[in-house]
Amino acid sequence: MSDDFPGWHGTTIIGVRKGGKVVIAGDGQVSLGQTVIKGTARKVRRLSPGGYEVIAGFAGSTADAFTLLERLEKKLEATPGQLARASVELAKDWRTDKYLQKLEAMLIVSDGKDLLVITGAGDVLEPEHDVTAIGSGGNFALAAGRAMMDTDLDAEEVARRAMAIASDICVYTNGKLTVETLEA
Repeated sequence: MSDDFPGWHGTTIIGVRKGGKVVIAGDGQVSLGQTVIKGTARKVRRLSPGGYEVIAGFAGSTADAFTLLERLEKKLEATPGQLARASVELAKDWRTDKYLQKLEAMLIVSDGKDLLVITGAGDVLEPEHDVTAIGSGGNFALAAGRAMMDTDLDAEEVARRAMAIASDICVYTNGKLTVETLEA
């Protein structure tokens, strides 16, 4: 991609674990340069490999993210009920496979118990404060979410309010959310 190409922007994904629930929420905006291409993209999905429920949100290239989600499903089928192990195996492949190294995306995944971020650098990270976020508005959503964790709000309300704050600040984030929840 040349330097004068405006580039694809957009996506804020947040994961919140609180009160025995995990929520992953994502906005729907996809932008090309200064133009909103789509406002209702679905960047949070429910996976059910072998009946084992996992929710996942992605930021980055959609085609790359779908490739990673398919590979994660295969890893989960090989290690049923072991999200952390499947995530580490995916991260190892992503880091060492020449084809996968070129993929530009990040994932937040949860099985209702674990909440993890998987990156192309080979990282599998568990958030220290039960909130994590990725994408162009990720830092705004993360800060807002962390500020609300000590309130009486449940996981979904923390995620929704944090996303609302991020969408007010980040021009690449909108308020059209997809929200998925799992209980521990």
